Amino acid sequence: MAGHIISVVGGKGGVGKSVFAANLAIAYLHEFKQRPLIVDLDLSSLGDQNIILGLNPAKNIVDISRIQGGVIDPKTLGPFLANAQAGYSFIGAPRDAIMARDIDLEGLGKFFKAVTNIFNLVIVDCGNGMEPHAMKALEYSTAIFAVTAADVIVVNQTKRILAKIQELLFPQEMVQIIINRYQQASIITPQIIQRNLGRQVFAALPDDTASCDSALAKGIPVCVSAPGTPLARAYHDIVRKIQQVNLLDALAKLKKPTGVASKVQAAAASAVGVDAAKDAGGNHARSISAPLDPWTAMKLRLHKALVEQMDLKKTGTDTKDPRQKAILREKTQKAILDILGTEDTGSLLTTRELKSQMLKEVLDEALGLGPLEDLLADDNVTEIMVNARDQIYIEKAGKPQLAKTVFSSEQQMMNVIERIVTPLGRRVDEKVPYVDARLADGSRVHVIIPPLALRGPTITIRKFPKKRIMVQDLVAFGSMTPEIADFMRCCVEAKLNIVVSGGTGSGKTTLLNVLSNFIPASERIITVEDSAELQLGQEHVVRLETRPKNIEGEGEVSIRDLIRCCLRMRPDRIVVGECRGGEALDMLQAMNTGHSGSLTTLHSNNPRECLSRLETLVMMSGLGLPAKAIKENIASAVNLIIQQSRLSDGSRKITYVTEVTGMQGEVISLQDIFVFKQEGLDKKRRIVGRYVPTGFIPKFVEEMEAKGMKISRGLFAAK
Repeated sequence: MAGHIISVVGGKGGVGKSVFAANLAIAYLHEFKQRPLIVDLDLSSLGDQNIILGLNPAKNIVDISRIQGGVIDPKTLGPFLANAQAGYSFIGAPRDAIMARDIDLEGLGKFFKAVTNIFNLVIVDCGNGMEPHAMKALEYSTAIFAVTAADVIVVNQTKRILAKIQELLFPQEMVQIIINRYQQASIITPQIIQRNLGRQVFAALPDDTASCDSALAKGIPVCVSAPGTPLARAYHDIVRKIQQVNLLDALAKLKKPTGVASKVQAAAASAVGVDAAKDAGGNHARSISAPLDPWTAMKLRLHKALVEQMDLKKTGTDTKDPRQKAILREKTQKAILDILGTEDTGSLLTTRELKSQMLKEVLDEALGLGPLEDLLADDNVTEIMVNARDQIYIEKAGKPQLAKTVFSSEQQMMNVIERIVTPLGRRVDEKVPYVDARLADGSRVHVIIPPLALRGPTITIRKFPKKRIMVQDLVAFGSMTPEIADFMRCCVEAKLNIVVSGGTGSGKTTLLNVLSNFIPASERIITVEDSAELQLGQEHVVRLETRPKNIEGEGEVSIRDLIRCCLRMRPDRIVVGECRGGEALDMLQAMNTGHSGSLTTLHSNNPRECLSRLETLVMMSGLGLPAKAIKENIASAVNLIIQQSRLSDGSRKITYVTEVTGMQGEVISLQDIFVFKQEGLDKKRRIVGRYVPTGFIPKFVEEMEAKGMKISRGLFAAK
């Protein structure tokens, strides 16, 4: 008697359908002592099941789909299977997005038709179930298990997938709803999910993050690594329920649609041209079906051949030794030239310049950051924003513009991302889909990938100039006047506690860097940052950087932890890259307990808002301090607020220099010292303005003069 195929689809990325598929198969194995087959058909995940099962087979489902001629029997299928000691077999997905495009739908259908004569149960991980190859699996499936969660967004996305399955005329009875990571205290109950989806919930799996994380770290499914846990028992209950209600035999009698995969493929092909497709909102949507231009196609072939010839991961691409880098680049360049010699390049690489360009692009992709290399080398580019593989924006002179360069594939993007984060001990995957990192020159990088980024991996790089910006540069840019620069130098040398306030991209970190360089070289400076960006010129500097959680959810070191550590390290100055949470309280405590002269930055739009945000951040420390105590703490700790703003013409200027003068009743008093007044626009639409003293002489000037500093009172005279 033929076996059955159960296809598993996810209501939304990250819901845990891959883990469910693996453990369902193993629970079946334990209950009935029959070898199941697990097939990873989620081609966009590039091998998540390999991590879950701890297997890395040489062949994959694309190879099987392209078997030529003959019948598929145990002997034919044998070389393509990875047989685990636990007693199950596995066919993986390709680890390369380029290879995933080569899947043959006809061959895939032939495989699914034959495999049920070899295995009694086949579990197919189908991703979200909407791709043509996933539809091919659904055509041959007995049942479809849709994995959702007690989450409004996930339930809504699950409803969308169920509607699509119904639209393609699959019987409603085929679909069984599984709630993953369910907590009894959840306000979204199975009854609510049933009402929203219009389907009975087949089972709910309890939330057991600790066991799942531990199993993933070991590469062993939960049902093997922790068989006695409630979660593992729940998987066994599902298998027994399938058997008790005779589910598969009953569903096998249903009439299912045919040719669905071909229809989906044709619809996708008609919706996609050379340009990226657009979604309902008019935005560019991801497309794996768009045809490649000859240049990109050749570049991909060269890179694929290079990877096959050289194991780049083992050749030390992340080495920091310049000599080793030069040797590796020379070796790789020779390998690319050898591969080019086997290619028919006559019609495409018609000149020496084109050949050199192709060589450079393949080299950059293999050893560098691909198409980002030229953008990083351009000193006029201050920010790089990769929205999707085929849409890269850059910022020049404060204005965004579309770059001409693109990534050839999402896999190329993931390779670049891995090259950025791996040397820093960071990781980015479905479990940790976003990360903050930095480049070798200190440039700040933020990465976010699917399932959170719907259009594919997204990279944002805020470049740091190769030449360290000094105070003279800011004066030349018009960000401040020489008089204000001298005043701020005196404030830093006098050990005033300073907060640099500003919006995103306003230049807070650059200004903090300039202020930090005013600190006398004889003083011990400790910097605390999420991602180390400050470039101090002094020698007596200790740099501390936070650490995220590891794969088991442990080992995190926060800004608060580092501030507490640095208080025991005899600092003369503490410089905190940015306060964005409960660490604001620790920073204020340090300012108030003998560590005067501390510097930090804060996100806000004006000095008054800066104080309000500082109060909010202190409340986030969780100590339940009364509002008045918080305000008194702020008023006594902070001496000066410097407001940095990015204006409408893209220029960045100091707009306020404000003293915190103390408390008046329940309110913290502020007094502006210098203000930037906008007076209009010039012919090039650039803002014209001037810095105006308010006439107020700061209270701390007398203390500075008592320390021997000479400050002209005329500097503060109103004009």
